[in-house]
Amino acid sequence: MSSRATDVVRLLKVSGETLAVAESLTGGLVAADITAVPGASQVFRGSVTAYATELKHRLLGVDATLLEQYGAVNPQVAAQMAAGVRKVLGADWGIATTGVAGPDMQDGHPVGTVFVALDGPIGFGSGSAGGGKVEALRLNGGREEIRMESVRSVLALLLKELAGEHSGNERAQDTERNGGF
Repeated sequence: MSSRATDVVRLLKVSGETLAVAESLTGGLVAADITAVPGASQVFRGSVTAYATELKHRLLGVDATLLEQYGAVNPQVAAQMAAGVRKVLGADWGIATTGVAGPDMQDGHPVGTVFVALDGPIGFGSGSAGGGKVEALRLNGGREEIRMESVRSVLALLLKELAGEHSGNERAQDTERNGGF
């Protein structure tokens, strides 16, 4: 379990919100990291490991034309995966990973091309009516290094959003619990 996963679970508990995960190249590593945190069952709804491209459409609702035209390694695919898992599993937040861990290129993209995405409640981020955020990554290293960095990156993306949501108030609650004023 990583400190990022621990922080994600803690912040979700404070806000009373839930999380769902859609994974491709990480093959369940994000869900494993989150569920390693004691108490994760209070906030973690579940995950979908849609490794096969057609499952991204069938299970997560990713646009079939998008997948056909661009393949699974695409920022819009990542965004639709995050939104889809959030909807399918009934969570407040959805995060997703898709990319190329290697050893070979996929859909014309080199090894290390990764997209991580986040979808959240209405008004998160820039105050829009929902929607998501996507980060494009170009990672170096072997297959396992790329997969582990993808896990760290998607959790960091979520953590940044959650921490922004709870600035100040969450710190006050921690202080009160620890005997402070």
